[in-house]
Amino acid sequence: MAADYSQLPNDKILCVDIKSFYASCSAVMLGLDPLTCYLAVVGEKERPGSVVLAASPKMKKEFGIKTGSRLFEIPKDPRIQIAEPNMSTYLRVSTEITKLFNRYVPMEAIHVYSVDESFIKVDGAFLLWGDVREIAEKIKDDMEREFQLPCAIGIGPNMLMAKLCLDLEAKKKGISEWTYQDIPTKLWPISPLKKMWGIGSRLEKKLNRMGIFSVGQLARFDLEKLETKFGVMGNQLYYHAWGVDLSTLGAPILKGQISFGKSQILLRDYKEEEEIKHVLLEMCEEVARRARTQKKAGRTISLGVGYSHEDSGGGFNRSKTVVEPTNVTMDIYRICLQLFHENYIGKTVRQLSITLSNVVDDQNVQLSLFEPNGWKKRKIGYVVDHIRQKYGYNALLRAISYTDAGTALQRSHLIGGHKG
Repeated sequence: MAADYSQLPNDKILCVDIKSFYASCSAVMLGLDPLTCYLAVVGEKERPGSVVLAASPKMKKEFGIKTGSRLFEIPKDPRIQIAEPNMSTYLRVSTEITKLFNRYVPMEAIHVYSVDESFIKVDGAFLLWGDVREIAEKIKDDMEREFQLPCAIGIGPNMLMAKLCLDLEAKKKGISEWTYQDIPTKLWPISPLKKMWGIGSRLEKKLNRMGIFSVGQLARFDLEKLETKFGVMGNQLYYHAWGVDLSTLGAPILKGQISFGKSQILLRDYKEEEEIKHVLLEMCEEVARRARTQKKAGRTISLGVGYSHEDSGGGFNRSKTVVEPTNVTMDIYRICLQLFHENYIGKTVRQLSITLSNVVDDQNVQLSLFEPNGWKKRKIGYVVDHIRQKYGYNALLRAISYTDAGTALQRSHLIGGHKG
């Protein structure tokens, strides 16, 4: 057996997920029942190609409309309501929900994972509120009574197990609990692998090619071979298949897998190469800023380009790892341009993404002796960030942001990339 569960943390962790958060909030604001209404939240009502940001459970079940669908795919049915996002309200509701959790446990026992999902460690609250199941039921009742928002709650001995329980069982039942003893019967039969948290389609294909098609097969696979193939990720995959997670509340579940990224679906098709480069530069600047905010730098730069459906779709995603970690905008941009020129085939572009990974602390970066002004390049990024933090993002923009191709100026008025 790969794991001695008697030696592992056996906490009581809740993973709380609000169903179709944006759609549910919008439904409540319109006086509708989130569970019975037909409602979709789209970026902009006027654009037929606008992306569906959230759909109510009924929309998903009866019309097959889900996050990522397009406005033109929504049928003309009088029961269906279309709403634009109200990000500031969503964030305010999310904050109030965290305050609700704080009634049961101290703030340090709460980890807000995303705007609609949180982890809560309730071990110390049993004397006040009852056992873990009773606490989960109380929180679920409070959410429905005070916010009219439906939620699902997974319970596990660590954050990973609570999350797996949520995704694989609680979202169907409302509240579920998994223990280490449930792993052979509930986790190992999971197949296809992409149903497992942390495994996407590309990773699934690689695992399939190794003869691994279920979580149980992954758990019994040779650990050394997984580490040889995937490095640190291979180790994590193996132990996650055994339900092992040693991360503490407040830390990222995949410790060491932090990356900084930016992606956007462009508001129109971009046909000119120069225009595409303008947007790439703006995005590199944002990725570099996000890394600097955390005092981090990265060695691997990834560029993703999605072509317009009018040009038969498709695209590419390529990465390059450099010797010296960087968070300098123009360094990242140069690598992106190199990847772009090597792989771009002249088609119309509609989607771009940039990621900086293989991250280290910025203070540990060794500056090159062959670049005497390297420290100046790094420092100027922090200076720009400071000016924007003090006077607003638009206080300092590149000239390209004022061209027709630039998107930064418009996006600076949005919250989370959407209307506030």
